[in-house]
Amino acid sequence: MSSTTVRTWAEANQAHLMAEFARLKQRLGIPVESVSPELESHEEPFAIERLAAIFGLTAFERDLLLLCAGVEMDSELAGRCAELHTQKPYATFGLAIATLEDPHWSAFTPTRPLRRFRLLELGSSGGFTAAPVRIDERILHFLAGMNVMDSALHSLVTPLVSAPLISSEHRATATSIARILRETWQFAPIVHLCGDDPFGQEDVAALVAGEIEQQPFAIRSEDLPTSSQDLERLVWLLEREALLLPGAFLLQCGNSGLTQSASYLADKLPITFFLGTGEPVRLHRAFARFDVNKPSLREQHELWERALGDGAGRMNSKLSEISQQFRLSARMIYHTGMMASASEETLNHDTLWTACRSLARPKLEDLAHRITPAATWNDLVLPDLQMRILRQMSAQVWHRMRVHEHWGFGEKGNRGLGVSALFCGESGTGKTLAAEVLANALGLDLYRVDLASVVSKYIGETEKNLKIIFDAAEEGGVLLLFDEADALFGKRGEVKDSHDRYANIEVGYLLQRMESYSGLAILTTNLKASLDRAFQRRLRFTVNFPFPDAAQRELIWSKVFPESTPTRGLDLKKLAQLNVPGGNIRNIALNAAFIAADHGTPVEMPDLLEAARLEAHKIERSLADAELRGWA
Repeated sequence: MSSTTVRTWAEANQAHLMAEFARLKQRLGIPVESVSPELESHEEPFAIERLAAIFGLTAFERDLLLLCAGVEMDSELAGRCAELHTQKPYATFGLAIATLEDPHWSAFTPTRPLRRFRLLELGSSGGFTAAPVRIDERILHFLAGMNVMDSALHSLVTPLVSAPLISSEHRATATSIARILRETWQFAPIVHLCGDDPFGQEDVAALVAGEIEQQPFAIRSEDLPTSSQDLERLVWLLEREALLLPGAFLLQCGNSGLTQSASYLADKLPITFFLGTGEPVRLHRAFARFDVNKPSLREQHELWERALGDGAGRMNSKLSEISQQFRLSARMIYHTGMMASASEETLNHDTLWTACRSLARPKLEDLAHRITPAATWNDLVLPDLQMRILRQMSAQVWHRMRVHEHWGFGEKGNRGLGVSALFCGESGTGKTLAAEVLANALGLDLYRVDLASVVSKYIGETEKNLKIIFDAAEEGGVLLLFDEADALFGKRGEVKDSHDRYANIEVGYLLQRMESYSGLAILTTNLKASLDRAFQRRLRFTVNFPFPDAAQRELIWSKVFPESTPTRGLDLKKLAQLNVPGGNIRNIALNAAFIAADHGTPVEMPDLLEAARLEAHKIERSLADAELRGWA
């Protein structure tokens, strides 16, 4: 509608309102020169007519509402009310019964629209017929031609805008929902949007609202009030706005599920609204459930092409790598693509990859420790079999889209689409280093989760903590390393009581999430024997990290010093006599470097001897003479 048409309607609406006030003045005995003739009709009905139609007002209820509005907007009406009945400028129900046409007592009962929807407010002073009756501010603005949301909802409700980019699957879902709502609107069903894409749920809700000509808004469950009185007030406010705007509301619960306040709203709000959750929830009224998950690998590739426009052609096959590694909503793809392509000169695979990696970081920083990967394949010293397995893990991460999407393995189900592994071996044998090498080679952030801090003695808390971590990492670009898995596996055993049973459930839940996690997840443990074969089958890879033999220790020593470190007279064969794993070798080399730096000399064998003795003291291990023979 053009601004000229809106202004013309606003002026005509005001004139219509003044004519109605003039009619009421005549009813109250105020001399009026003439009542305005019938105004020119408009396609859009005037505000009072819309209000009467929306709430089903009788003629008497309509005039009572106009009388209360007139008291606020017309000084003559306010003065006449004071003269006739109240001695103060406000209307009363008694005055309306005595002066307006076709009065009926039921108009002001709590079940009729005037009080049920709080169009009018009844004061507490005086009796029922003598108490002040005032029009609600929101309704007064509506009658004046300003249909804006009640200010009481501004801090709680967020407008949703049309999605600049939406997947074809989500668009089809929105079309189906709109069709169903047109047929079942009178039953006020809840539209339950369930899945791991809260932004997608907002986009679907906004698209449906547009198709049924409503304004879409979102409410976060964590922002809901907790008191029953505030929740009851919120119910009628939302119901009234749904009718006045008209508005469509999405109650977004995310992965937290239905809180007590959200459950109250779902039970009591007597209108159709959208409910967004990560998992299915139990509802006690009619609902229709639709899955809204992040777009598939194939759709993400198409969304990236649309978001980058002409810039997508310069990415060649790199978009496939980004699509298979990062699980983003269409909205995040759009905004990330816009920022990355802001400068055409800098748009390339690396800038886009870096932008995507940064998205998951804020969600994980408080849950796990981020390690900046710097190690490469050359830093690993392992037997050939273990190296081949690690290389195979890397290859499976790179080629997931080809196998799952193009070759059809993803159509067989969602289980096992990620890459999961168990790293077994003594402390210091290279488990964390191998994870760092994989993260560096794949361009991923490495987050180490200490399972000892995740496991809780309270039933259900361990699974809750694990769920938070996996949900936060789902956007991709993350290698999850669950360290010290012995804290969980060590609890498993023969089921003797409920605590044993829940310990087994915790292990099962962790492995199930590792199976379904779309990225790369690794467990490390020193107690492989405590994990039964049934659970091992649910992991894609198992890598045993053996204690290094003398030849491997010599190779580790040859790589442990950076090229810029000054050394003199180091005998690698003698150093390899020290029977410790790679982790301890790296500690000894680092400490020896500091000792040499303090002496102002290159790193020499006596420096390493002193550092080796310090390391042995730290790990409470005595050193045999044969291990240090010939060092100094």
